[in-house]
Amino acid sequence: MARSLPLAFAVVLGAVVAGAEEPAKAPPASKGPDIRLSGPYTHENLTLFLVHGPETVKGRSFLTLDEAMEQKKIVVHETREVNQLSVENVSDKDEVFIPAGTIVKGGQQDRILAADLVIPPKSGKVAVQSFCVESGRWQQRGGEDVARFSSAKEQAASKDVVLAARGAMSQGEVWKHVAKAQMVLGKNLKADVQSGESKTSYQLTLEHKKLLEAVDTFAKKLANAPEGQKDVLGVAIVINGKVHSADVYASQALFRKLWPQLLKVAAVEAVAERKEGEKVNPVKAEAVLAVLKEAEQGKMSETDVSGKVRLIKKETEKLLLFQSQEKGANPAQPMPSLRTNVLVK
Repeated sequence: MARSLPLAFAVVLGAVVAGAEEPAKAPPASKGPDIRLSGPYTHENLTLFLVHGPETVKGRSFLTLDEAMEQKKIVVHETREVNQLSVENVSDKDEVFIPAGTIVKGGQQDRILAADLVIPPKSGKVAVQSFCVESGRWQQRGGEDVARFSSAKEQAASKDVVLAARGAMSQGEVWKHVAKAQMVLGKNLKADVQSGESKTSYQLTLEHKKLLEAVDTFAKKLANAPEGQKDVLGVAIVINGKVHSADVYASQALFRKLWPQLLKVAAVEAVAERKEGEKVNPVKAEAVLAVLKEAEQGKMSETDVSGKVRLIKKETEKLLLFQSQEKGANPAQPMPSLRTNVLVK
């Protein structure tokens, strides 16, 4: 298997049945390539393809950020700097994986975390880039702890918000697209999705009752898609007949832990982009693979995110690929991929 997952995708020929309303059982694995797609799994204007392949990180388990926060094994500290927080793993043995796009709730204002991170046991405070997704608040909200964050149950469910944070790295663009996401969701749901407690909070919008009811209709149809299947590492998302994004993780266990968040992201985007009366054309796996192959050809840059993670970024006119790699003790050895995220601009 190539270290760069999207390049490996390009040689996959996954057998699919397009346009199924109910999630069907995955077709038999094709012989030959290590990476394949199964699906499609479709409900309304949302289609998902599962990504199958060998794990890049074996013999290790990770806690998600929300798991670790619930178990009091990690603390996300308010620094009183809008664009930087700190995280501290206080456990003796558990590693914590944090995907970029995670929203942390509380503090002086809700934030989106902008980089994938692996936080080792007894880490001490580790700086992490963040962006505000709740403009205007800079004080305690209700009974929340203003010095630290209370939960991390959501990932940003707007591709434009993620692109603003990870691509443009612009606080102004993040605020702009949070407001746009609230407006579009409100229009499609025919409801005010802003919370009276804090109208600008994207987190509280994602908790809105009417939005959760809409998301639940997708979950009932699609949540079981990975059940009974082997070697599932990720998911590719198609909305309104167009490839939207793909997310692939280092291990099956990590993907399955994050699957509920990933499905909610896809469902919220589908609700936001739903167009009444518009026919949605079926999409084949080959169309998804073509986008992933094209993303691999983008102009590349590298950034050290932390002492443990390096970010590879590839960009074309229409696509952005982010691949987080774990840095080893020997720089000459290939670095395993922790997560590959492709976004269509």
